[in-house]
Amino acid sequence: MRFRLRPSDGAFFELFTQSAAHLVLGTTLLAESLSDVADRAEVAKRMRAAETAADATTAEIVRRLNSTFVTPLDREDIYRLAAELDDVMDLLEGAVDMIHLYEVKQFPAEVTQQVEVLQRCAELTERAMPRLGAAHRLGDYWVEINRLERAGDKAFRRLLAKLFSGDYKAVELLKLKDIVESLEKAIDGFNDVADLVEQIAVKES
Repeated sequence: MRFRLRPSDGAFFELFTQSAAHLVLGTTLLAESLSDVADRAEVAKRMRAAETAADATTAEIVRRLNSTFVTPLDREDIYRLAAELDDVMDLLEGAVDMIHLYEVKQFPAEVTQQVEVLQRCAELTERAMPRLGAAHRLGDYWVEINRLERAGDKAFRRLLAKLFSGDYKAVELLKLKDIVESLEKAIDGFNDVADLVEQIAVKES
């Protein structure tokens, strides 16, 4: 295997931006799947294609990492960031698939709030990735993601309280609980990405 001696800063940052763009698409499809008039089977199909494309981007990051001798960021951080972005996409794909398979007819308003938080996190992450080379300037990004994660936690707690209020049949409760827990994990995943970017900033400063 040939190793390049000079870091290709742009290549890694462009690929991370691609990974974040997949997440923007993923959250868009997630929001679409909640619509009463959505063809959820078709949305789930598009989501699987988006997740496959995200996997390909992750694989390309790893391939470049293995063939680059000097990297613009710590090698472990590059690998962790690629993996964490990929994990979020997997969670989004899982949520869309559950929404399709479980055939939930109506969702509490708090589910929409969770999805809105996810969409905002994806947008902020996509904007941040091209600027990883100056991660110390991304403080506003990780602070806002942390704030959104707390807002997501609040919506999640309120939603659990509503689900266990006795107003839902057991089967519907279990279906909704699976879905909202997957959304909560995805929000936490975005926060993990932001925390890692903050760690990178400390290392690179």
